[in-house]
Amino acid sequence: MADTVFRGVFALELAGGQAPGRAALSQEEAGTLAVAVGRDLARLVPDVASLDLVLAAAHFDPAEALRPGWSLHRRLEELHMRAPGRKQGPRVVAFGTDADGDVPLPLQADPALTGGGLRVLPFILAGEPQTLAVVAGALEESLLPQGMAGADTALLAQDGFRARIEHARYLSAHDLAAMMAMQYDNQGLSALWNLIEAALLAPGSEEWLDAGPEPLLRLADGEARMALFDPAGWCAHYHGGTPGEGECERLQRLYELFLARQRQLAAVLEAHGIPVLYVHANGQQDARALLSQAA
Repeated sequence: MADTVFRGVFALELAGGQAPGRAALSQEEAGTLAVAVGRDLARLVPDVASLDLVLAAAHFDPAEALRPGWSLHRRLEELHMRAPGRKQGPRVVAFGTDADGDVPLPLQADPALTGGGLRVLPFILAGEPQTLAVVAGALEESLLPQGMAGADTALLAQDGFRARIEHARYLSAHDLAAMMAMQYDNQGLSALWNLIEAALLAPGSEEWLDAGPEPLLRLADGEARMALFDPAGWCAHYHGGTPGEGECERLQRLYELFLARQRQLAAVLEAHGIPVLYVHANGQQDARALLSQAA
């Protein structure tokens, strides 16, 4: 089934990784920025101007934009449905702080995911399905190679968020996913990305991470199940039995590294909105069978 919206992000690469001074723009600033974003996109693909543009003038960690069900963009779809002016021609709709200057709940970023060098503002395009399909295809081809924001748009974002921005550009949600895949590959997390990508693009699928010495993981029904081994169970699963005399100290260090790796993988999955359930396993049980039974 074709998507009913085009999902994109306005990506801000921060100079020196310095966090922006503001979480979101005022409503007036948000509207000004959204008009500039719409103009930039229409320069690349003129038919953008015939669609509704909906922008969240609040910045998020990229992982928040890459969660099952595209939850961040889904919020914009819901807000768009309630926005005034439907069927009165193309609209530019922006969301910023409320009248008291507070960030409303749909625009609140995860406080545990601050400090990264890349922040993203989600946007969607919506409208007549045939036009949307043509525009979406054109943007998927053009944003990655040509999607730098206009200098004045970047300045609006820099001043509005009180941030030092090195680069400001537009990406489709799929571009962002490809960028994250490369980043995770560089960090030795490519196998884990396969599970995250499946949760995004094939939510009904079942995927495994089963390549020792990596932690054993099963993704199903939007949840990751991870085998939690005690030292003896870990040794049985990954080393074929009980360690011989003199090996305990060496293997204990490896076991501690294994636990640290588990914590790292769980943190990445949870950043992407994928809950992690730990399933206790020991050397006398088949860990894969336990994970399969945990549904």
